[in-house]
Amino acid sequence: MQHRHLSPITPAADHPAAMPWTTVRLDAGTGVCGVLGQGSPLVFVPGGGSTPLTYRHALERLARRFRVYAPLIPGFAGVAGRPLDRRTLRDCSAWLGRFLGAADLGPVTLVGHSFGGAIAIQTADADPDRVARLVLVNSVGGGPWPEIRSAGSQVGDRKSLPLRMRATTVLPRHTATICNSVRDPRPIRPSAPLTSGGYLVPELNRIAARPLPVSLVWSRGDRLITRARLEALRDSLGRPPVFTVAGGHDWPITAPDYFGNAMRTVLDWLPPRGEQ
Repeated sequence: MQHRHLSPITPAADHPAAMPWTTVRLDAGTGVCGVLGQGSPLVFVPGGGSTPLTYRHALERLARRFRVYAPLIPGFAGVAGRPLDRRTLRDCSAWLGRFLGAADLGPVTLVGHSFGGAIAIQTADADPDRVARLVLVNSVGGGPWPEIRSAGSQVGDRKSLPLRMRATTVLPRHTATICNSVRDPRPIRPSAPLTSGGYLVPELNRIAARPLPVSLVWSRGDRLITRARLEALRDSLGRPPVFTVAGGHDWPITAPDYFGNAMRTVLDWLPPRGEQ
């Protein structure tokens, strides 16, 4: 498969050196994206309340084999007073679809973790021609949104919770604010609680009816996405394969080497659409 030169994407200035950043013209403004590695394109969607910088070590492992794109999705890193509900995630997935078009990306391997999985599901449903395969890692979508505040004390990866699970980092209305939120992703003020009613069954059923390769990855120690939620997600997708790993909900962040090895196994097993 050949991959086109992405001329719409240009290097970004004044961003933290921990990760290379690029920009793309989007929605009469500028979209910001972390970009690492060389190879076929892989788009990574982080969990809610986080930025790609939170996952930089995990993304570095993916970048050993792929050209990894990790866009900063406005409104997804925790906007105070706005619940992380179905409407918010629909807006975020619509933005991601526009980003893929503006960056001339696709078809891509689309990977989503946690609430990022919900965005990946909606994007794969709405823009099927831009997605070659879909990998959902400890993903929501098969049932109501988990109650983050009640589950937080049970999640083993406690150190990452202030960045990832509490959805407190304010994301940006313009590029300058994006730069600041990436450079200093500390909590600013609590966001609204997550709402229930997060079933994505219609989207999942439509994906299952298409020739799109899908795989699920789930960690046995996840108390946020329980096995029952995993099985509900799997049922709605037509029972795709599940790769089970050790660890808690945030294992891609806390165990990046393990994540890289696991993803290599998953992606070697799951050929992109058209190469099966």
